[in-house]
Amino acid sequence: MRAAALAAPSLLQRLGLSMPQHRRVFACFFLYSFCMGGFFPRLAEIQRGMGVGEGALGLALIGVAAGTLISLSFGAHVIERMGHRRVLLWILPVLPVFYALASHATSPLLMFLCLFPAGILIGAVEVVVNLEADRAEHQSGRRLMNRSHAFWSIGFFSAAALGALMAWLGVSPQWHLAGVVLLSVAGTALLLGQFEAAPLRAADHSHADAQAPRFATPSAAILVLVVVTLPAMVLEGAGFDWSAIYMRDVFGSSAFLGGVAVATGAAAQAITRYFADGFVERHSPVLVARILLSVLALGCALVFFSGSAVVSLLGFALMGVGSSAIFPLAMSAAAQRTDRPSTVNVAALAQTAFVSFLLAPPLLGLVAQQFGIRWSFGIALPLVAWALWLSSALGASGVRARSGTPG
Repeated sequence: MRAAALAAPSLLQRLGLSMPQHRRVFACFFLYSFCMGGFFPRLAEIQRGMGVGEGALGLALIGVAAGTLISLSFGAHVIERMGHRRVLLWILPVLPVFYALASHATSPLLMFLCLFPAGILIGAVEVVVNLEADRAEHQSGRRLMNRSHAFWSIGFFSAAALGALMAWLGVSPQWHLAGVVLLSVAGTALLLGQFEAAPLRAADHSHADAQAPRFATPSAAILVLVVVTLPAMVLEGAGFDWSAIYMRDVFGSSAFLGGVAVATGAAAQAITRYFADGFVERHSPVLVARILLSVLALGCALVFFSGSAVVSLLGFALMGVGSSAIFPLAMSAAAQRTDRPSTVNVAALAQTAFVSFLLAPPLLGLVAQQFGIRWSFGIALPLVAWALWLSSALGASGVRARSGTPG
């Protein structure tokens, strides 16, 4: 048994493709989102199968956020003991299993129970992929964080596009998500079989002897970053969770067009994130953040006031652009702080920011049930104004001087 376990990594290394470190990081982000992204374009069909309203569905979706918050709050020590390679190779293929099980749920409680362990796995992967991106940035001397998150969006777009195609072909959500499990296993073996964790930064070495706290308490600086990222987090989650249901309820759209709405936001987000690093290098993070938050407000307003499906799709695209780089910029700022280990700062930002995911699904579902699905988006407009007011906090998010050629 032990011999087989020792042989498994070498088998994966033989199966895995050889690629540069930064592309391996991009692959991590792609697989991370692909493993969970297929669930959301089919959510309207799954909701209809359960026969529940938006409020009950929102309470079921809170399972992901609750599990994620617990994992981010208490998982830093476990992640350090496991190592990044084992976290990715063991967790990514298992993550879509829980979404596949959730598609069979016959009640909100059962869906919650299926999604809760998925959230625990997501929290661990969230910390690892962002740390790997930051360490690869530091080693290469080039900005990679936004492009890394672009591949997260590309993965989500790919999963959403596949979901829309499966809906158009008449494949049930249950069979579709079972197929995603198989694709995730194959993708992990091929893209991450030769994965090795990036070297620690100097700040990580300086904190190596310190005991990582089991609860990553956010500092005052981290809390300010949370406020700036809040509207992007809420509207990104609203777009992914509720856009397919919005298209069905407001315009009577098909499941295929609902999937297209999810894919549209993810595609716009991916394109913006891929090119955002160049803009951040040429301009200040504050200016980039303010432009993106203004675009986010415009997209949200279009969805709220829209009178046609085409205008709503444009709104979802603008929301994807606006939500694209705010969180990656904040993650870079948190990871590069030297007051505490980067693992703790990343976990502190992620766990606190994910409170929005903990509160948003049930609150937006209840808002939709009481006032209509449009208000699930319109209610976020004041949050965007608040973030614009405090966006100067991202002025500290510039990458520190590094050796290497900037690119």
